[in-house]
Amino acid sequence: MSLAVNLFGRKPAEGLPRIGIIDIGSNSVRLVVYQGPARIPAVLFNEKVMAGLGRGLAATGRMPEAGVTLARTALARFAAVAREMEVTSLRTVATAAVRDAANGPEFIAWAERLGLSIELLSGEQEAIGAGEGVLSGIPDADGIVGDLGGGSLELVRIKDGRVGDRVSFPLGVLRIAGKRGKPLDRMVGRLLEQAGWLGRGSGLPLYLVGGSWRALARIDIGLSDYPLPIAHQYTMTADTVRRLGRTIPHLGKPKLRSIPGLSTARAGTVADAAALLGVLLRQLGSRTTIVSAFGLREGLMFGMLDAETRSADPLIVATRDEGRVLGRFPEHGDLLDRWVAPLFANDPMAESRVRHAACLLADVGWRANPEFRAERGLEIALHGQWVAIDPSERGQLAQTLFTCLGGGLAFPDPLPRLTDETGLRRAIAWGLAIRFGQRLSGGLAGPLTRTKLSIDPQTVTLHMRPADRALYADTAEKRHIALANFLGRRAVVKS
Repeated sequence: MSLAVNLFGRKPAEGLPRIGIIDIGSNSVRLVVYQGPARIPAVLFNEKVMAGLGRGLAATGRMPEAGVTLARTALARFAAVAREMEVTSLRTVATAAVRDAANGPEFIAWAERLGLSIELLSGEQEAIGAGEGVLSGIPDADGIVGDLGGGSLELVRIKDGRVGDRVSFPLGVLRIAGKRGKPLDRMVGRLLEQAGWLGRGSGLPLYLVGGSWRALARIDIGLSDYPLPIAHQYTMTADTVRRLGRTIPHLGKPKLRSIPGLSTARAGTVADAAALLGVLLRQLGSRTTIVSAFGLREGLMFGMLDAETRSADPLIVATRDEGRVLGRFPEHGDLLDRWVAPLFANDPMAESRVRHAACLLADVGWRANPEFRAERGLEIALHGQWVAIDPSERGQLAQTLFTCLGGGLAFPDPLPRLTDETGLRRAIAWGLAIRFGQRLSGGLAGPLTRTKLSIDPQTVTLHMRPADRALYADTAEKRHIALANFLGRRAVVKS
């Protein structure tokens, strides 16, 4: 079966391919349209309908008629939207509810009359897709992926960029509705024991995939006044999950509605999701969870990539693309990173890539009012759709852009709540170096290729040709001095 069906036989006007995925899940039906770099394309469109195809399936063996009607309406709309958006290729997948329901074949036949070619994924294919999705957004992930849908739960071992053992259980959030305490504990324990997964998570984090578990994280973010309203790579301990399991049943609807990003439909499943997660952590032996915003849909795309594209750093790819779109000079960010790198040769690799990302984004504020450029950089770093970056690294990225765009040496809120002072001071140094390079070069390639920086215990030295000396005027000199002073050195120029 073809991995993607070209429904419309044409490319979008921009000439860049647009990829659409319709995901027919047991709880929701969703269309996402992507466009951009193959490694980490941007989301152009994202819409879901909570059809609840898996509701009551365990009892009746059929998808409910009301849910089927909602799903059909959604599919008809999604096919039309994809056509209007000139989607290059559209892939439609269905999971546990359609797979297990007696009326599943009838539903598939109806969808095919719309022109949709449905791939009916097996539990193993769902598991592989979920594992690949987490690796797409968190390349160094090492642990167990738990993908909770409406009709099933997939567990996947991931390590060294690869998907290992995987298994699928009939433990979707709609199937376990209302089951709590010892009955749920015995059910999960029996299934894990039969599959040989009891204790498999000892010492390993559990990566959480699925809307109900992301909703659980959003509740914890809201209740704890966490400063970054982004679920991706948000961590919760087993103790936190147990506390949430006790708290959520007592939260009123007004409180749940006040939590940013929590949909009304998801609010109805989070208590069951929390109960299942608490049991699962105990049975697996995991003590920490890490939320992944990437799952099956991203995994399906990631699995289609060649090895070289898969190996690219998604943070660098995404920030390079953003810099290309919002900046003035497409090549400037990579050149700037190479130019400042000699000053920070001892930075760990993890921090070097954050600095590189900052250089790629360093020009994103040029269209903003000069009074608000620093705030613009702060907002892009904190709230951008970046992956493969943890909250502390986001804080460093934000501090770097804040400083390089004119914010100075202050630690703006909420950065001290995300990153320690050592990390923020290092980011300020990056920002001052970037700021110096931007002023010296005017954002152009030539001056960065013809000059270089060096550092020793006493000086920060700019090496430049006599013919380029006119570039080192008053403003550039001031920024050189500011950088050297912050690093506890003198600013020197050598020909």
